[in-house]
Amino acid sequence: MSIDLKSLGSKLAKYRGQLKESIAEVASTTDIDAARLAAIEAGHVEPSGDEVLILADHYRCDFKFFISNEQVAPFEQTETLYRAHGDDFTKEDRRSVQDFLYLCETEAFLMQALGHRPKNFAFVPTGTYYKGHGADAAAQLRVALGYADHAVPRDIYTEFRSVGVHVFRRKLGNSNISGLFIMHPVAGKCALVNHSEDIYRQRFSAAHEMAHAIFDSAQGASVSFERPGHLDMLEVRANRFASCFLMPPTFLAKLPAPSTWSDVDALRWANDLRVSCDALGIALKEAKHIEEAASERIRRLRIPREAKIDPELSEGLNPTQRERKARLLELGLSDFYVGLCFDAFSAGAISVGRLAEALLCSQGELAELAALYGRKLHGN
Repeated sequence: MSIDLKSLGSKLAKYRGQLKESIAEVASTTDIDAARLAAIEAGHVEPSGDEVLILADHYRCDFKFFISNEQVAPFEQTETLYRAHGDDFTKEDRRSVQDFLYLCETEAFLMQALGHRPKNFAFVPTGTYYKGHGADAAAQLRVALGYADHAVPRDIYTEFRSVGVHVFRRKLGNSNISGLFIMHPVAGKCALVNHSEDIYRQRFSAAHEMAHAIFDSAQGASVSFERPGHLDMLEVRANRFASCFLMPPTFLAKLPAPSTWSDVDALRWANDLRVSCDALGIALKEAKHIEEAASERIRRLRIPREAKIDPELSEGLNPTQRERKARLLELGLSDFYVGLCFDAFSAGAISVGRLAEALLCSQGELAELAALYGRKLHGN
């Protein structure tokens, strides 16, 4: 099949434009001559097979997208994202979003290759009471996941992945962005949580993006900010879902009278729920368990960083391992995703080169990575 050079060049130029990279920057990173890159983007020159692979790796995209008219990429969604919120994404953040989309598509491919099937979950809202939609969806998802009505979810990342949402925690430079949701044309529902945020805020953000996956996938893409600039009922609904999922109303109703809590009590209950005091104070007021003054007092409290628990950082790690794994989490490499990559490699579904690409590292770094995650490479 002949390659449509105009289409190929347009796709390359579009990717480069979304990442705000110059021809010279791409040339420097890929070692492809700048003049030749310009000619390829203009549709005047056909790239070699190696050049297509190099550019696909640079843009974190399946090479088949560039050479086929049938392959799709999440251009429309990211274009929508950047049209509405372009000024909120730095150049580095755009690269992070591109890496995130690559991880989502790779995870979807590996899950299919290994026969992983997510649980089915769907919620159809009725009426126009958006906060009610959020509360009802949270209750139904908890039932679908096997939770008692008062049970507190611990590893929500695993839970959301189990119902088919690709959740990645990835560091973004803009701390005002809590997360984003994208309906990927290949991978499906994808949620990015800003790893720059506080650990417990990340949990709330993940649940918030889960709500967008349930209710708002038809929109294609959305960005969630820590402090929305205006009252958006979709965001209100997502916040209500997150609150009710993480802090079950039945659990809150069984707590000792919150109006009598000391600061120590409030901190203990927030940490037990693994939410911020801010989120807990709001939830208690919403449930009419406390008045405004008590809510504000709780909301001003802060749980010490060292007291917080990250479900994706094992307590058995030594300081060096913990630091290294935390850095990998910033890149999006969760235990689940890394395990999936090594399982696929062990099953012969991917090559060692593809394994390194999937893990965003060189082949020379694989042995160290395998040891950190308790895995082995063939021949070790």
